[in-house]
Amino acid sequence: MSSLASHEKLTVLEVARHVLTAAVERRECPQHFPGTEFMQRTAGAFVTLRRRRQLRGCIGQLSSGDSLIQVIVHCAKAAALEDPRFEPVRLEELFEIEIEVSVLSPLFEIAPDLIEIGRHGLVVSRGWQRGVLLPQVAAEYRWHAERFLEETCAKAGLERDAWRYPGIRMEGFTAEVFSESEFRLQRL
Repeated sequence: MSSLASHEKLTVLEVARHVLTAAVERRECPQHFPGTEFMQRTAGAFVTLRRRRQLRGCIGQLSSGDSLIQVIVHCAKAAALEDPRFEPVRLEELFEIEIEVSVLSPLFEIAPDLIEIGRHGLVVSRGWQRGVLLPQVAAEYRWHAERFLEETCAKAGLERDAWRYPGIRMEGFTAEVFSESEFRLQRL
């Protein structure tokens, strides 16, 4: 995964903010965004919403053939209105919401002893059951690799130690993570 330039990150965040605002205001989401090459490339991404530093919504999509712009539009709207863990974001909350975006690398097979906390995200799956956790989650909670695997299994609805058994697929990915606060700080 090639690194995004600052202006590309800012464009992604601006698109996510436009979509978030339109979704919360119950307006039609914009249909046309910058057609630059990096926004048209195939990529997975997560859009995370925080209010007063607390998680307020997070929806992501692994790489599926959709362009980065399509994924950001879908995930920003879904994080605001459809995250089953939260009520939809309300209009009066908008000014307090901070957006964080994680642009994902392609998935790759990973062995437990190769997991680097803070660098790798995880996907653990068996059949239709799948759990995904971003790299920053393990770092934020100060988990070691085994705990990270256990939590990803639990998210998939599997036994916590399912990662040890045959038939479990473990994949890793890296993510380029950036948020609106980075750009506010740069402008000061």
